[in-house]
Amino acid sequence: MTDRTADINIRPEPDRELVDIADYVLDYCINSEEAWETARLCLMDALGCALLALRYPECARLLGPEVDGTVVPGGSRVPGTRFELDPVKAAFDIGAMIRWLDFNDTWLAAEWGHPSDNLGGILATGDFISRRNLAAGRPALTMKEVLAAMIKAHEIQGCLALENAFNRVGLDHVVLVKVASTAVVTALLGGSRQQVIDAVSQAWIDGQSLRTYRHAPNTGPRKSWAAGDATSRAVRLALLTLKGEIGCPSALTAKTWGFYDALFHGERFRFQRPYGSYVMENILFKIAFPAEFHAQTAVEAALELHPQVKQRLSDIERIVITTQEPALRIISKTGPLHNPADRDHCLQYMTAVALIHGALTADHYQDEAAADPRIDLMRGKMEVVENKSYSRDYLDPQKRSIANAVQVYFADGSHTPRVAVEYPLGHRRRRAEGVPLLIEKFRNNLATRFPADRAQAILELCSDRERLEDTPLPTFMEMLVI
Repeated sequence: MTDRTADINIRPEPDRELVDIADYVLDYCINSEEAWETARLCLMDALGCALLALRYPECARLLGPEVDGTVVPGGSRVPGTRFELDPVKAAFDIGAMIRWLDFNDTWLAAEWGHPSDNLGGILATGDFISRRNLAAGRPALTMKEVLAAMIKAHEIQGCLALENAFNRVGLDHVVLVKVASTAVVTALLGGSRQQVIDAVSQAWIDGQSLRTYRHAPNTGPRKSWAAGDATSRAVRLALLTLKGEIGCPSALTAKTWGFYDALFHGERFRFQRPYGSYVMENILFKIAFPAEFHAQTAVEAALELHPQVKQRLSDIERIVITTQEPALRIISKTGPLHNPADRDHCLQYMTAVALIHGALTADHYQDEAAADPRIDLMRGKMEVVENKSYSRDYLDPQKRSIANAVQVYFADGSHTPRVAVEYPLGHRRRRAEGVPLLIEKFRNNLATRFPADRAQAILELCSDRERLEDTPLPTFMEMLVI
């Protein structure tokens, strides 16, 4: 007779979702020239964003060993600093730097996120492995292996995001950074197929960040280090797995206790496409200004309108911003904005600054710039409305647009044209226009941290893909040490 009061303690086969990730990470051959080339640009851009973030004390104070004075011989280097840390803390530092200014690449779908956040775990682990290998007379990883890991981490995070809105159940998108980083880092460490499955299962059951720190009234700086925390945790889980920690084969599907039942309303993930190189090919770059991506085209429209309104700011009666549903849901807010993290996630604030100044930089989010009374006065005159077609095209895999329109009305009854921008400068459809500006952005960011000759050497190496791919990772990291 079956005892119905006891669980059946037979370990199942691993969830299909875990197996698919492991098979992709270990077996997929990347044949897309566009993906390789975009990965090179993504590496440059993410590192440039990290270097620029070092100008801000709020970021810099988080970096370095957990305990002052701790030394890790042959540890992982942190770009733009002299820190050599254990790979777990180095992953946090690099990830936090990349994400701090909200200026690195972006992926928008049912879920959104910033796949280059995974570079924190990839670089920290790769440098750790390579320095250990060199000390034992074995070869180091090459930068081509770093680019491959980036392509695969982008793909895992992005494909999971296409049809699955973690934000709808209150979870932050950094859960996908943790999962993607865990998979590629475990593979970089030499993990077997079973070990990749086990490590990824640990990532899913690890407990996940809530989106609380991204939304009014709690928006705060944690959103700038949350991805660093996630990619760092991935390194920790990978190292535990390589030491023999077993996984949970039904981490997703276990009744009651699995991710689906506990955190995803009992729904299984939906997939639009198999893992390949689609995400890297279609990644969005933030090129001209650091702004939450749902607002990028609104800022572009506002910059276009700036010459027409700069002499008439006091005459403005109202401003209409037409947008997509995700922007309404996550970055449209009224009332006081308490810190830079609050401001760079406010559609109205970003649009107002662009209209007033004809520019938007990271400094515009700081307290001194925000004290300009014209900004809040202009915010109070804004109406934000949804355009249903913008929302549909946002989710259309053939379009992937992020449209906004801005129109300014004056007290005398006149108005500006309605300026609509469907695809932002960093979109795949505008690559030819965007790439030269992306490289110039990298050049400028290098100049904030390195002397001219070193900055030029880094730029020249990164501009020659064949030479970059052949470069050992430790050689590359050494160039980034101050």
